[in-house]
Amino acid sequence: MRLDAGIALATRHRRSLTVAAVLIVAAIGFEALRLVLREVHLSDVRTALHAVPDGRIAAALGLTAISYLLLTGLDWVALRGVGRPLPWRIAAAGSFTSYTLSHNLGLSLITGGSARLRLYGAAGLAFGEIAQVAAICAMAFWAGVAGAGGIGLILSDGIALGPVTLGPAAARAMGAALIAALAVLPIVRASGRESLGWGRLRIALPSLRQMAALGALSLADLSAASAALFVLTPHGTIAAFPAFVVAYAVAVVVALLLHVPGGLGVFETVVLATVPGDRPALFAGLLLYRLIYYLLPLLIAAIGIAVAEGWRLRHPIRRGLSYVDRAGQLLAPSAVTVLVFVAGLVMLVSGALPGVKGRLADLQDLVPLPFIEGSHMAGSLIGTAMLLVAPALTARLRSGWAAARVLLMCGALFSLMKGLDYEEALLQLIVAGVLQYCRASFYREGGILTDRPRWPWLVAAAAAVGLSIWAGFFAYKRTPYSDELWWRFAFDANAPRFLRASFAAGVLLTAASAWQLLTASATRSLPDALPPEDVIAAAAAHASRTDTALAFTGDKSFVVSAAGDAFLMYRVQGRSWVVMGDPVGPAAAWSELVWSIRRACDARAGRLCFYQASERMLPLFVELGLQAIKYGEEAHVATALFSMAGPRGKSLRHAVRRTEAAGAVFSVESAAVVPALMGELAEVSAVWLADKAGREKRFSLGAFDPDYLTRFPIALVRVEGRIVAFANIWVSGDGEETSVDLMRHRPDAPYGTMEMMMVRLIEWARDAGYDRFNLGMAPLSGMPSGRLAPLWARLGHAMYANGERLYGFAGLRAFKAKYGPEWVSRYIATPPGAAMPRTLIDLARLVSA
Repeated sequence: MRLDAGIALATRHRRSLTVAAVLIVAAIGFEALRLVLREVHLSDVRTALHAVPDGRIAAALGLTAISYLLLTGLDWVALRGVGRPLPWRIAAAGSFTSYTLSHNLGLSLITGGSARLRLYGAAGLAFGEIAQVAAICAMAFWAGVAGAGGIGLILSDGIALGPVTLGPAAARAMGAALIAALAVLPIVRASGRESLGWGRLRIALPSLRQMAALGALSLADLSAASAALFVLTPHGTIAAFPAFVVAYAVAVVVALLLHVPGGLGVFETVVLATVPGDRPALFAGLLLYRLIYYLLPLLIAAIGIAVAEGWRLRHPIRRGLSYVDRAGQLLAPSAVTVLVFVAGLVMLVSGALPGVKGRLADLQDLVPLPFIEGSHMAGSLIGTAMLLVAPALTARLRSGWAAARVLLMCGALFSLMKGLDYEEALLQLIVAGVLQYCRASFYREGGILTDRPRWPWLVAAAAAVGLSIWAGFFAYKRTPYSDELWWRFAFDANAPRFLRASFAAGVLLTAASAWQLLTASATRSLPDALPPEDVIAAAAAHASRTDTALAFTGDKSFVVSAAGDAFLMYRVQGRSWVVMGDPVGPAAAWSELVWSIRRACDARAGRLCFYQASERMLPLFVELGLQAIKYGEEAHVATALFSMAGPRGKSLRHAVRRTEAAGAVFSVESAAVVPALMGELAEVSAVWLADKAGREKRFSLGAFDPDYLTRFPIALVRVEGRIVAFANIWVSGDGEETSVDLMRHRPDAPYGTMEMMMVRLIEWARDAGYDRFNLGMAPLSGMPSGRLAPLWARLGHAMYANGERLYGFAGLRAFKAKYGPEWVSRYIATPPGAAMPRTLIDLARLVSA
């Protein structure tokens, strides 16, 4: 039982535990790096950095370009492996964007995967096809790691990886085993299998020719990437390269398995622990490699995407409709977010390190000490604030854009005032210029910290602050700690400034995260005031559905047409804006209404959803870019054709005769009579709710509310003058349809009371001149099944067939089928892709609340 409770607790807090685990691993990595570098000092590293020849830096830049070029080939081949070839430029954009994000931020499924999803999704690939491309690229990458490691082991004269030493024979045997393992998938493919997996979760296996191309590209990529680091480190001859490749492969594997963002600290620790040589020079090479192979491509990708999006917005006439334009539009906010995040990280790390002595001396003659102290503190706080503002840019919030622009400009100013760091100031100004150029991309309303916290960004922000603190302790390891350090103010007091700035940055990050966690609210809707009576009357006159009456339940917001003759009603749950039914009013106004709520929803970073919409809405769903899902079928009884005669009406005849024999009397009372009956109706409703052990539901149904019920005529069943059942009656504005909303009865009502009430209501509707009686929804009925049906349809059909104990889907349809209805399809429309499941969860919460 304790184990089950522990598993349940872990499942419930999975996200928090994941965040904590990643932060703990990152902290362990930084601590391990500190231990490895305990004898290395910052001055030695700076000397080693200046000693790296320009030719080696140029070679590292060239090898980095080759590595990323080879990575584009992986996506290009993988797309052909799943049968969805795209032009190389699209594959290159998807690959370069994906790998730059995943290399720097880690969590490749979230960062790199989202980039592929947006780029390839805009090109028309389905989610499953994009997932297969990512899986094939991942398998190719791991094959390259194994191949490079295996070849390195075979070519080396023994391997010494820190405490682990392998002789030549053992190294060659292990290398041969790794190479042999690479033959498994080709053998499986050669045997005739075209996919791997279980059930419907399968990954397409590329052809043998494609496998060979993927393996060669991946092996060459890892060789180029490791060579880029090799040329930056002091190894002398090429003979040491095979052993270096093995150490590099081990470092890559460890960094990926631990899921630390960018492998920061972990990768460097493994390389330092396994590669022999001068420690300051090796660490200097690792720092240059981090800048050249990781940060430089990230900045190039982010600036390129952001500038392209800014150009697109400034040239609307030349704005294309290709998937390149759509993908760039989707990725631009993320690119700007990365730029601002990197700018904040640079500010933090710079604030933790001592300034250049010559520049501080020049600054001493220009600026008084309090200005330098304050600028140093302000710079670290601004860097932390940039980390917190970055997610607001991803959400396209105008407030996030404005705050980031101010922070970048202030960051450039304080970079100069704290130590004449003109390189850092230039970076801040470049990012500010890119941000200004993309101004039109940020149009949504909302506060910076009002959205729900996004744990990948919180992890990344915490890791960035942790990196700056680690850098400071590494830089000032020779400085003896004492309480007096906190209160020492002097031009050469770098360590005290680092302590104060780091403490302030930590407090700001903690306070902002706690505030967001405690006060984050759901997306707010537009004002929910009921439209004026003249608007409701004008709109209802064109309504062919009775659920227009849901406008009076008091829980909905509204969008009204400019002409005042139509409206739609909706409610916000989480980030999902759920529209109830079709718009109410003339069909000519529907497009205006749905696009109005589409723009309002988008401006608040919401997800638009339509619930129980009719087939008439399907063309609009296509225009809106929503995916329509059949929800079930609505039962419509043609009143002129309704009859209890014949075999089908046998059960109805029996129920009516039995109920009326027990003294039940049916009647319909006008809305004017309802207030006088309210006390007795409330009693019936209370005992009905108590028997159901449930609560009122308002969104797609009415609730027992006197103000609501007095708007409608009511059907009653009395026994000896005592009300035992009632139902309020809805009537469509065009006078063609009628239906009931609340149907409640006492537990001691005669058997068959509700069947008798429905029969008499249909007859009453026929006599009153209504064409049809709406019996309401049969959820999940009529869903297609079979191998070719969509996944959502197969799931719905399975729930309908096997979920009787959960809801009684089949029983509800069988009850309504007794009245001989015509079944009319009703739909749900949601955003496609990964947003669909989250929207459906919000919808389920809303309709069950």
